[in-house]
Amino acid sequence: MSRPSLRPGRPPWPGAADVLAREAAGWVPHPLHSFVLKVHSRCDLACDYCYMYRSHDQSWRTQPRAMAPATVARTAERIAEHLAAHGLTEAGVVLHGGEPLLAGDEALARTAGVLRATIGAGVRLHLALQTNGVRLTEERLDLCAESGIRIGVSTDGGRAAHDRHRRSADGRGSHARVQAALALLGSDRYRPLFAALLCTIDLRNDPVRTYEDLLVHRPPAVDFLLPLGNWHTPPPGLDPAGRRTPYADWLWSVFERWYDAPVRETGVRLLDDLMALLLGAAPQTEALGLAPVRYAVVETDGSLTQDDTLRTAYQGAARTGLDVWRHSLDELLRHPGVAARQWGADGLCAACRACPLHTVCGAGHYANRYRHDTGFANPSVYCADLTALIGRVRGRLAGDVRGLTSARPAPAEAV
Repeated sequence: MSRPSLRPGRPPWPGAADVLAREAAGWVPHPLHSFVLKVHSRCDLACDYCYMYRSHDQSWRTQPRAMAPATVARTAERIAEHLAAHGLTEAGVVLHGGEPLLAGDEALARTAGVLRATIGAGVRLHLALQTNGVRLTEERLDLCAESGIRIGVSTDGGRAAHDRHRRSADGRGSHARVQAALALLGSDRYRPLFAALLCTIDLRNDPVRTYEDLLVHRPPAVDFLLPLGNWHTPPPGLDPAGRRTPYADWLWSVFERWYDAPVRETGVRLLDDLMALLLGAAPQTEALGLAPVRYAVVETDGSLTQDDTLRTAYQGAARTGLDVWRHSLDELLRHPGVAARQWGADGLCAACRACPLHTVCGAGHYANRYRHDTGFANPSVYCADLTALIGRVRGRLAGDVRGLTSARPAPAEAV
């Protein structure tokens, strides 16, 4: 479906009329299968790059601190309703924040129980919790084991790298507490709960050392996150003109160390996704590719929002005006900001659609595309870095494929 390119001064694309026109032309939304529940909207760390508390959007200040039991129950009903309506038999729910462990042990156990009971045995429900790790104890890990909750932990590597950003409000670093938590989580008793480590890239940290510091914990997967930024507020150290590609350089160093290891030490989701897309497979995450976005965020008051990383754009960027009390999840699918992220290449700006790499990079993370005049209809602020990284990884894979082909014995002649 064609659409005009945006010009400064025009309303951001798409609008409600665009969604209606696409539906009239035959578009059918993809149902949601993943849900992020903001069970607590405050945190016990004051990380200086946090998109929740250090971004343009400060709406967290007016949110309830914790999700009330009635809100949990209504959210569970909406999820169950949506899954049943679309015949889905598998779904994921992430308990998030702020810091979800601040909600308290009783509330977490109750939330998990309500979700499982309401959604029902006919759906394979994957529960996870994303934490900064400082409150993880044996008792809380036992609770997660009993409730079937897997755990992701945010950490930026060694002490200096981690404590540069991930500090308490009084300035104390959190590295020692997180390391102790990871020692517990990585033990034989609790290892089945270990989901992944999340690490935000800092160009000042040596990439290989950072990767190896994370590898000490034997994580099942590592998520390297590009710092959130956009054309209005570029990420640290980025060259928006594309003359240098420091983030591509950093990730390429990790790729070489990871890819050349004699055995697979862990998954690196960004790199796994990149290779999958280059080889024609589907990615696991939304950071790359054109797969439709199929998750919803529920705030502590029951508001239904878009990806909360959009807080980095402007005040209210993630809001939809919908909530679990008055609206179904199908209504969220028709919100212009959500719908556009299900339209594949048609949801990209003209420059991205014309680029031969758009099926791989997918214009990058949605939050990284924002400009004041054209909204999110732009290439990623990381465009040059993504282009460079894709080219290097493609070249390495192509070389390895050629090597395998040339090493293959010639077929025997027919007798």
